[in-house]
Amino acid sequence: MKQYCVYILTNKINTVFYIGVTGNLPNRIYQHKNKLLDGFTKKYNINKLVYFEQTEDVNSALRREKQLKNWRREWKIELINKNNPKWKDLTEILLDSESSSE
Repeated sequence: MKQYCVYILTNKINTVFYIGVTGNLPNRIYQHKNKLLDGFTKKYNINKLVYFEQTEDVNSALRREKQLKNWRREWKIELINKNNPKWKDLTEILLDSESSSE
């Protein structure tokens, strides 16, 4: 079954957020980290994955992305703190879970 991810990226000092949705999170994070995508994330050096959630329904992923984008900054910070209190880059965890599921 196809998995869709809503994700939050931040910069090195956790001051700027980017929220996106994708059907291939490992590939999208690779693109952000290697600055292959022009735009906001490249301009502001946003490439640290601090939160993501998965669903099999693309429409619910798109709704959730829109919901998170409309949230106040404090709510986003609270969501990240609840799930990733040390604000670690979750890329390694993501890649480890991908390789173990193959």
